[in-house]
Amino acid sequence: MPVKTNTDTSRELSISRLIHAPRELVWEVWTDPEHIQHWWGPSGFKNSISKMNVQPEGEWEFIMHGPDGTDYKNKHVYKEIRKPEKIVMEHVTGPKFRMTVTFEEQGKNTLVHIHSLFESAEQLKEVIKVFKADEGMKQNVDRLEAYVKSQIHLRTQLKTNNMARVSTYLNFPGNTEQAFLFYRSVFGSEFSGSGIQRFGNLPPQEGQPPLSEEDKKLILHIELPITGGHVLMASDAPESMGFKVNFGNNYYINLEPDTRTETKRLFDALSADGQVSMNLQDMFWGAYFGSCTDKFGVNWMFNCTAK
Repeated sequence: MPVKTNTDTSRELSISRLIHAPRELVWEVWTDPEHIQHWWGPSGFKNSISKMNVQPEGEWEFIMHGPDGTDYKNKHVYKEIRKPEKIVMEHVTGPKFRMTVTFEEQGKNTLVHIHSLFESAEQLKEVIKVFKADEGMKQNVDRLEAYVKSQIHLRTQLKTNNMARVSTYLNFPGNTEQAFLFYRSVFGSEFSGSGIQRFGNLPPQEGQPPLSEEDKKLILHIELPITGGHVLMASDAPESMGFKVNFGNNYYINLEPDTRTETKRLFDALSADGQVSMNLQDMFWGAYFGSCTDKFGVNWMFNCTAK
């Protein structure tokens, strides 16, 4: 959807985009510095975030690093937080403006609307002339959409039946293939499921930047049966796609119950007194999906394909 501007009579700059992802996920990538640092800003920009306190009167301070090497200091102050529906924040470093972001559920998708109100029509005209703010807003939403798609790809489990099973899901920064060739030699088994699935196997997505030749070779999904019928699964999560693998966030015990009722029972029990990273919900790829960290610090993933 095109950016709406009227630089002669209006102080407003806005854009809307239907994101093909659940609202919980879109909200997550807007409010978690580990996510937003990778997609915020126009094409080619990177971010260093020093503070992000997502609550009323909380501050978000960061430096945007331009592709030409120029650094831009930014500071926002949050004025309203209504999870997962609305964010209002003021950009208090020049140019000053108030940004309102709304997240509207539309089935399994999310309509994101971004509205920026500047101090004057002349100021808006100037930021469009100098900073190309209208094109930058569109590129920013393009990057959001591409980042959310990559998150969904890494969370998708490529399962071909509804039988209950338990597996271990691993993320690597780019050496999944090397690791799984090693595991295959240790356990003497062969890759199962659909074999080795690479990011290059994915069809091009409209509005998503093309993958580099190196990223196309990375592993989207792989499965290997090991001792006792247990299955190891994995995917690459490289920094070039906006991910950062740290010890402790690179593994999940992946539960695939055969009923939605059992999925919810297990999720509720394991997330009690722990931390929910994604509430159970129907995902567009056909799974009832969620994830959490239990009170002992163990990461769990839930993926039910039964109707």
